[in-house]
Amino acid sequence: MRILIIGSGGREHALAWKLKQCPAVTELFVAPGNGGTAGIAVNVPIKDSDIPALVAFAREKAVDLVVPGPELPLTLGVTDAMKEAGIPCFGPVAACARLEGSKSFAKEVMQAAGVPTAAAGVFTSRVDADAFAAEHGAPLVIKADGLAAGKGVIVAMTDEEVRAALDLMFEDHAFGDAAGTVLIEEFLRGEEVSLLCFCDGRTALPLPSAQDHKAVFDGDKGPNTGGMGAYSPAPVLPDERLDAMADIVTRPVLAEMARRGTPFTGILYAGLMMTEDGPKVLEYNVRFGDPECQPLLMRLKNDLVDVITACLEGRLDTVKLDIEDRSALGVVLTSAGYPGAYPKGMPVSGISSAEELDDVRVFQAGTRRDGERILSSGGRVLCVTALGRDLRDAQKRAYEGLDRLSMEHSQFRSDIGLKGLKRLGLA
Repeated sequence: MRILIIGSGGREHALAWKLKQCPAVTELFVAPGNGGTAGIAVNVPIKDSDIPALVAFAREKAVDLVVPGPELPLTLGVTDAMKEAGIPCFGPVAACARLEGSKSFAKEVMQAAGVPTAAAGVFTSRVDADAFAAEHGAPLVIKADGLAAGKGVIVAMTDEEVRAALDLMFEDHAFGDAAGTVLIEEFLRGEEVSLLCFCDGRTALPLPSAQDHKAVFDGDKGPNTGGMGAYSPAPVLPDERLDAMADIVTRPVLAEMARRGTPFTGILYAGLMMTEDGPKVLEYNVRFGDPECQPLLMRLKNDLVDVITACLEGRLDTVKLDIEDRSALGVVLTSAGYPGAYPKGMPVSGISSAEELDDVRVFQAGTRRDGERILSSGGRVLCVTALGRDLRDAQKRAYEGLDRLSMEHSQFRSDIGLKGLKRLGLA
């Protein structure tokens, strides 16, 4: 089986690593890939947004399965285009990918499906947005409607911060076309957790819970990023509650999308806030999260090709996920300055040394190869991910692996997993 993975991040390196283990896989391509995928697959110099070129390559190489990693190609219709070419593609069609591509569309679907979520107003006018904000008052959450690489959400705790956030969206156009429409939501208090489900249009099969860390600095301080680390399982959503949670936040959306004539196939990711009033959905993603993908795939013992094939063939109800009992935790190493301006081209050393540790993997993201050297090429450079007998052990192993790495002008959070340890009474 020939497989094409689309994307260039740590998620795509993790997908390549996992798919490489499947006996049916004979060739593995990644477009465009990174320094890590170059070591286990063939990198293809095609942007993830170039749908015609991706389809042409898949046809040329007689690819049997396409696995998109990021949201952009899905929202641009890569699944639709691959289907038209007769090539199986594991991801939702563009009509379903709007669940991530448009927060206002996702909100409308949630309301139709009866999914609990924050109250919100949707605005294209600054005047109307200001009036709504003045009426409700801070704290409020300001969201760009479209895709903004995980950075288009601003939690504004004061009225001054609300005005500044609306300035960024409407006046400074900091998020470009993504903020042509802006959502203003009520501020929800609680602990965040992620629930990802394999979906075949009718059936949703939940993976274990995971918790991402969006803010760049310890203690959830600083601006939001694409993700600074994640761990699984998250004590706030234990295994025995997964199925019941899917009944609340995932399966109603599957039913609603099917009712609209656009069944959802792929990964449906619900970002949840566990409030005093129960779980509420903050957002949906239509693919594996990054960095949640890395610890989740470390824990998944199934043959990933088998699970994906069951999704595409509409027989997910025959599958049982086999999950590693141990915990997994990943810590992201970034270039200093990220998510703002940052340097590139720094050599990264110690990857082999880190992976000599038991059950430690280094999934590369913003890297490229220069001969035998690995150089940084992006903001999020890599994610050191470890399995441990429990959360504390996984945390210890991941940071031990990180200690073996070296890269100038780098930064990372030192508190990944701390919220989970506190909830368990261990910190």
